[in-house]
Amino acid sequence: MSDFLSFTIVGLATAAIYAIGASGLVLTYTTTGVFNFAHGAIGMLGAFMYWQLRFDWGLPAPLAFLIVLFGFGPLVGVLLERGIFRGLQGTSEAVRLVVTVSLLFAMIGVANWIWDPQENRLSEKFFGGSSFKVIGEIITYQELLRVGAAVVVAIGLRVLLYRTRAGIAMRASVDDRPLAALNGARPDRSAMLAWAIGCSLAMLAGMLYVGGIALEAQSISLLIVNAYAAAMVGRLRSLPMTFLGAIVIALVQTYWGAYVPQGSEAAWAQYFGQSIVFAIPILILFIVLLALPAARLRGHGLTRTREFYPMPSWVGASRFAAIVLAGALMAIPLVAAKDSLTIAKLFGTGILVLSLVPLVGLGGQVSLCQFSFAGIGAVTMSHLGGGSPIGLVYAMVFAGIVGAIIALPALRLSGIYLALATAAFAVFMDRWVWKLKPFKLPFTDVTIDLFGTAGSLSVERLKIFGFDSGAKGKVLGMNLSPEDRQLIVMAVGFVAVAMVVVAIRRSSFGRRLLAMKDSEAACATVGMNVTGTKLAIFSTSAALAGLGGALIGVANQSTNADNWQFLNGLPVFMIGVVGGMGRIGGALFAGISLQVLNTMAAWPVLNTRFLGMGPAPEGWYSKFAFASPGFMGIGLGRNPNGAVSDMRVGFEPILMSRRALAIVSIGIVGLYVATLRVDALNGWIFILGTVVLLIVGAQIGKSDAIAKGTLEPDPDPSIEEFDGTHLEWVGIDRPVTDTDIALLDSKLGLTREALA
Repeated sequence: MSDFLSFTIVGLATAAIYAIGASGLVLTYTTTGVFNFAHGAIGMLGAFMYWQLRFDWGLPAPLAFLIVLFGFGPLVGVLLERGIFRGLQGTSEAVRLVVTVSLLFAMIGVANWIWDPQENRLSEKFFGGSSFKVIGEIITYQELLRVGAAVVVAIGLRVLLYRTRAGIAMRASVDDRPLAALNGARPDRSAMLAWAIGCSLAMLAGMLYVGGIALEAQSISLLIVNAYAAAMVGRLRSLPMTFLGAIVIALVQTYWGAYVPQGSEAAWAQYFGQSIVFAIPILILFIVLLALPAARLRGHGLTRTREFYPMPSWVGASRFAAIVLAGALMAIPLVAAKDSLTIAKLFGTGILVLSLVPLVGLGGQVSLCQFSFAGIGAVTMSHLGGGSPIGLVYAMVFAGIVGAIIALPALRLSGIYLALATAAFAVFMDRWVWKLKPFKLPFTDVTIDLFGTAGSLSVERLKIFGFDSGAKGKVLGMNLSPEDRQLIVMAVGFVAVAMVVVAIRRSSFGRRLLAMKDSEAACATVGMNVTGTKLAIFSTSAALAGLGGALIGVANQSTNADNWQFLNGLPVFMIGVVGGMGRIGGALFAGISLQVLNTMAAWPVLNTRFLGMGPAPEGWYSKFAFASPGFMGIGLGRNPNGAVSDMRVGFEPILMSRRALAIVSIGIVGLYVATLRVDALNGWIFILGTVVLLIVGAQIGKSDAIAKGTLEPDPDPSIEEFDGTHLEWVGIDRPVTDTDIALLDSKLGLTREALA
């Protein structure tokens, strides 16, 4: 009985942390409509800032605590609201999700940039670990502080939201912002206050959590996943239910860790022993999500989306495929063997992004667990592949089956709940499945050993149609190393998956996906099977991700659990959205961008000198490169069509002018030949020269198209006001001109591509 009381006290102290973190999450969601995936990362920054003030700079503990709680926390909240979230008003839930996920990744990168993760930072317990006894049980003052803080937060939030004008204005603003403003509320000010309080609560949870343990950015940031479960118990609305959920989660986790036998030979203990204790909050989150009432079918809504993904033609797709394959072959003589493998891996990343195009870009369904499906594909390829292409089929089948199993219960969800369910699955794989020790399947003699005793699996190179990607020798007159052959295999795989995605987009199934994305309710009204369509696209997307994971494993010749962590998959998702999630070109953009960032992060000149000019902290650029996908997602996540759309519009004039096309083509061929023959030139010079040629060619093509009248000149921004008349009054106070029409089209996002 004494042990039970001790474990209960520990569980309640942990529950207090979950409850405080979940309360801040509920506050920001109910008052601003934004579910902040970066809530845990904000708490992590608060913990690091407290350590900096208290232990590195030597400030007294109460002073450091108050500075973070009432100074740094509100400041971060105000900056986030003014700099990021205020600009997301009126955007879709998917866009807001991308921005908050990007913010999570960027904050982890910033923390690792400022505070070296290789340095061990220990924080002392509050009050020096002092304790007192109650009915014979020892209670530390830190545990008492945690519980007391949770009680104060609960009472304070209740009073704020239901007994003050500011709280009522917060809740009214998220329900109907214009109506709240008409009744005297100030929605922007209410949102700023909500973010200030929410960030302070996140940092309070972070500071209370780290007392007596080492600081580590990623683990502290993902602690909030436990708070997600508590927030879901309260349906993101009820603070009392949120606190109840936090208590249940913490107590179940504590009791399991205390009473489940370690090292037991029992079958159930092999599956559900100590390894699952950290996954218990994730299981509860998933169960709570499944227990939620089925979401109503989503209608079109009042806000028109600016997303536009044109129907790709087979001619255009074939040109894209030819350019990719030609580029891969041209790269082989220009780069060393290790660089060939680097280029090969970018195509693997591109395949993972392609797996998201039908699901996210066309179907509007959010998935944050593609890396888990890729890991399943890699493990399957290792165990069943043996270098045979049949291993790729197995990888797709197994990943597709798991995707369908996950999709079946998740089909009832949509929006943020679906994103949470897929994120929960990914974290569950990280915390439990990938860490399982060898075990036997029930009622069989089959032993499952995912990553072996060494924690890593070897993956054989492919042998397909007589082409051995692990051999050396000549092919088509070229002397190819194994790395060069792997580049060819990955490029062909990328092109093949791209053609499959184009076929989906052009099919009736693709049209159903687009219709479902626009309005599920309308699709159900005309008799479309919305549930079956979701299940099919989830399974297809998971199968393609499994194929990508298998090919990445082949390229690396090995795979381990660390390769497929949840956080490792976030940059792929973010850069895919930045590039354009509805286009095959966006997948290539994502692969190139991530590989360039990773390659440049290893350059000594960037890591030891600031931009190559002056001294800088060692390794600074590698840390910046880690965080940069998050910065890109924050900055470009608001562009729903992606960077590839803008790039296509910018370079389209080259195809409209024979002179520009000839100059670019001849210039690239000449530069390629010169690079092969001149020792002073290398692959980077060729890439830089190609980019310059494309920019010059685009300007030449644009001038030629304007001269021929096939392209209108850019409108003069100064004409937006004419004699004090704003653009919306054009046609009323003054006649409409062609330049006015061009400017109106530009303001409304009606580009030439969208009107085609």
